[in-house]
Amino acid sequence: GFLVAFGYDTYVMARSIFLRGFDQEVAEHIGSYMERHGTKIIKRCVPVKFEKVEDESSPNHGMIACTYKNLDFEFETTEYFDTVLLAVGRDACTTEVNLDAAGIKLNEKTGKVYVDEYDQTSTRNIFAIGDAVDTRQELTPVAIKSGERLADRLFGGRPEFKMDYLEVPTTVFTPLEYGCVGMSEELAVETYGMDKLEIYLSFLRPLEWKTNQEFHDAKKGVEHREDNSVFFKMITLKEENERVIGLHYVGPHAGEVIQGFAVAVKMKATKADFDDTVGIHPTVAEEFTMLKVTRSSGMDPTKRGC
Repeated sequence: GFLVAFGYDTYVMARSIFLRGFDQEVAEHIGSYMERHGTKIIKRCVPVKFEKVEDESSPNHGMIACTYKNLDFEFETTEYFDTVLLAVGRDACTTEVNLDAAGIKLNEKTGKVYVDEYDQTSTRNIFAIGDAVDTRQELTPVAIKSGERLADRLFGGRPEFKMDYLEVPTTVFTPLEYGCVGMSEELAVETYGMDKLEIYLSFLRPLEWKTNQEFHDAKKGVEHREDNSVFFKMITLKEENERVIGLHYVGPHAGEVIQGFAVAVKMKATKADFDDTVGIHPTVAEEFTMLKVTRSSGMDPTKRGC
């Protein structure tokens, strides 16, 4: 997003879905926003070859020829770029430390360490935390908190003080920031079933966008800050008095907004608790205290004005 803002033609190639593991309605919302604002997205493709163009007579001399394959139709095509960045993920780096000798079981595909809810490996006196652990979030604050909880259990006299890996707040710093805590809609439906859920939605334009930005980008033909770009989603469990099990927000200062609400989610707050909280006006976060439209109602969750 920031490269587009600087005036560079920018392409993003994705082999499958955006933001795997996150709420997919939110992920599609962010991807659509990026496309409208100039990022060119190449979907369902993977690169197969990179070559620097050495032929000085070529109009693409000095550029990188990227040959990529469409995963749906199997054809290959080549385009030329000045710079290519690869998001290759992370390696657990467990293959060289001979964990088999200690009897520690690994995920054969990823090399990550299997642990139980107490971070204990298959060898009773060996524990594992952080990015090398299977199915754990690859986040520094998660590793820090896991280490603190492990120390409390082993040496602090609190043997049941487990780490909560479900209600971990996080933010993705996309052009429209995305903050969340708790379950995605997909996970909530898989866990409880759609009939057990009530999902609240809202789209709006925050007041600060009305006052501090040039409205229209004539070159791209879009508003810089469009109506209904900011997105709120609250997922509640009806059978537990509408306890909030997932909170999602796309908009300015997402990390700051979600960090505070994460405490409420961890304290098992209900929709009624949010409704009973006085919002601070005119902030964007106050919308979480005023959500009314549900997915099941079929009503339009978009707004006009601020």
